[in-house]
Amino acid sequence: MATSDTNLFEDTFQIALINSAKYDRVSRISGHNLANDTEFSLDVNTELYPLMVNETVQLVLASTLALDGSKDDGKGWRDISAAQQQQQQRSAGAADATLADMFDYVCHGKIYRFEEGDGENIRVYISFGGLLLYMNGPYKKLTTLRMDYVYLLLKR
Repeated sequence: MATSDTNLFEDTFQIALINSAKYDRVSRISGHNLANDTEFSLDVNTELYPLMVNETVQLVLASTLALDGSKDDGKGWRDISAAQQQQQQRSAGAADATLADMFDYVCHGKIYRFEEGDGENIRVYISFGGLLLYMNGPYKKLTTLRMDYVYLLLKR
């Protein structure tokens, strides 16, 4: 399975609004893709990943972080002890590269709701440990998200 097969959704979005009123370190960013057919709203830890209005970001939702497309083993992408990690690096020369290495901001979350939208659109809701993503867009683009868990990856 190729990396593109693990990417369930990929698009470039322009940030139109940043709402930082409710929390100190988390802002809700909103915007639309460059084709203007998909809109999104995402809670981001802006202390870790500061963003600005009119900035563009690449947003990817993937089923796994493994570059070869292999399924996650249920341990999470960094769930190994420091000693195990050092041992792996000594034996392999370096840690295995993942999709996360190509992005600036990565989260793992649960898709918890789909709703019918206007016309051919659907709405998708995903929670990343309380940080929420809402997407509204064409059924054909978002239907691949009909699964339980996904990785969110962002980069400028």
